Amino acid sequence: MPGFTLETLLEELHKSVSEQLARARRSWGHSVAKGDAAENVWVELLSHYLPQRYKVSRAFVCDSKGEFSEQLDVVVYDRQYTPPIFHHQGQIVLPAESIYAVFEAKQAVTAKEIQYAGKKIASVRKLHRTSLPIPDSRGSAPPKLAGPILGGFLSFESTWSPPLGKSLTSALGRLEGDQRIDLGCVAAHGWFKCDEEGCNILVPGNKPATAFLLELIARLQRMATVPMIDVAAYASWLVR
Repeated sequence: MPGFTLETLLEELHKSVSEQLARARRSWGHSVAKGDAAENVWVELLSHYLPQRYKVSRAFVCDSKGEFSEQLDVVVYDRQYTPPIFHHQGQIVLPAESIYAVFEAKQAVTAKEIQYAGKKIASVRKLHRTSLPIPDSRGSAPPKLAGPILGGFLSFESTWSPPLGKSLTSALGRLEGDQRIDLGCVAAHGWFKCDEEGCNILVPGNKPATAFLLELIARLQRMATVPMIDVAAYASWLVR
């Protein structure tokens, strides 16, 4: 038998993420540097632990009509079936068809940051997504309908007391339509998720970073595969 338990491994994963976020907050005096460091912690976590079919990075998102999102801190996207539009020196532009989930990452959760995150998430969800018939051994399957894009918020701590309470649910509840946030993590305090009845599922403590990661994986599993992109719709821009 190994000299460790599953409980210990899951707890150590959370501790590692929480300590890295705390270190980023302590070590960098400039707010932009702090933000970049925190984003990198989340990107690294998801890159290491999500199945290989998913890729994770900071990115812009565009559609075949030439519309662009704002830059997103953490984007979970398909790389197995969908090519990026542009990738150079750390700048990535992804097609809307490839997106599974987008997150805003901040040092602390506040009502203002929740509202800002909702607008950035909406800038991705409003984009047009193509879908082609899927070839198979019987000929082809009908085009898959584009599924929902998950939206989330990630931070190290909360400015509220209690950290996860009515202030958080009220801020989340003010987001409507494409701005909605589906799940998130406040690594020092807990994690949360939303359902059809609202954003009332708050889980204090309980190894938040690990619990959030497992919840995200479960939701990605239920989403299956992204639609088959119509590459020709993007190629049409070459002759304009």
